[in-house]
Amino acid sequence: MKVILQRSLQASVQVENEIVGQIEQGLVALVGVGQGDSEETVRALAEKTVNLRIFSDENGKMNRNVIESGGGILVISQFTLLADCRKGRRPSFTDAAPPDRAKELYELYAEHLAARNISVARGIFAADMQVSLINDGPVTIILDSAEIQA
Repeated sequence: MKVILQRSLQASVQVENEIVGQIEQGLVALVGVGQGDSEETVRALAEKTVNLRIFSDENGKMNRNVIESGGGILVISQFTLLADCRKGRRPSFTDAAPPDRAKELYELYAEHLAARNISVARGIFAADMQVSLINDGPVTIILDSAEIQA
């Protein structure tokens, strides 16, 4: 599982010209679910997401997490994070989980976040989405379950 976190001042996602999810200050989480990912993988990355100290404190130091900052999280599915571009010019997506399993774990990730009393907005799984955000910092963090220790 890979999650790209972007600290944002505001963000929204549209499907067919309709806003389906939006947040003010907080995080945009682009989520790619891979083959072999599990409920434990999801729990570990959700915990890492809410506990990363990447928001400024009163001294301007990145010392607060999204909960302490009062931010929300916009969760968007993005299987292309699992692209394998090592050979040729066309990415391979064989490392991505099958759609049914990916949707289940994507929803579970969002539920784990919401269980922490965080405002969570979502895109629509497998939809053609247009994402808008004002990146704050910019601060962009890559979480990869292969590299995260629970």
